[in-house]
Amino acid sequence: MNDTHALPGDIHPADSLTERLLAFISEHRLTPGARLPAERQLAQIMGVSRSSLREAIQKLNSQGILVSRRGGGTFLRHEEPSWSEARLVMPLSRLLADDPGYRYDVLEARIAIESSTAWHAASRATAEDKAHLTVCYDAMQRISDHDDPDLAAHSDVRFHLAIAEASHNLVLLQAMRGLFDLLQSSVMQSRQRMYTLPVIFEQLAQQHRDIYQAIMLGDAEKARDCTVHHLTFVAQTLHNLHEKEARRARSLRIPNRDNSPA
Repeated sequence: MNDTHALPGDIHPADSLTERLLAFISEHRLTPGARLPAERQLAQIMGVSRSSLREAIQKLNSQGILVSRRGGGTFLRHEEPSWSEARLVMPLSRLLADDPGYRYDVLEARIAIESSTAWHAASRATAEDKAHLTVCYDAMQRISDHDDPDLAAHSDVRFHLAIAEASHNLVLLQAMRGLFDLLQSSVMQSRQRMYTLPVIFEQLAQQHRDIYQAIMLGDAEKARDCTVHHLTFVAQTLHNLHEKEARRARSLRIPNRDNSPA
């Protein structure tokens, strides 16, 4: 496809494509840290050549809007945190990196925040909110951890953020957005440990479905209860898996009776 034809006035084709790319980001409600579709797929969606798309992406990279990682895709650049956000989020990120045990604290915080966002979302979600939530839910159901674990984790986070957006409570929404990186890391670690087990995968999928349906039906109490059940299940399952691994590690340290001296 040749997309280098002249445009009306003095608008350069790359500038026009850049504007279209920005519109795509806005229409799909991509948030800082979100990954754009793969280059080939995005070029097909926008009906342009990959070379033209690369030029537009490069322009947005130079403007600090996008960031491209070799072999990792193109992402919407994170906004620079304010002084207060940096003091709140960055130390927590380091804690999680230094000691995975802090994931349980993250899950406790998520229960406190997301039980409220789910309740308010079920009470306040507009038709537009529900349509967006459906898009996020369907994407989460489609994306497999085996195919792309990073994108699967991101779709999981986007589903929970969509619920926060539908709550129409700006304080709760900003709390969720402020913890986006931490939430992404927590979800990815949880999925890596749990989603390899088919039985657990089915239970988690059903829990997400229950939350989604409760919000769509406007059942605030059920939406809150399902969210608490989901996150409590995640915390308990991770704890059980950790204990199982610890017991196995201890058993391997016991000398083999067959190899003990006579």
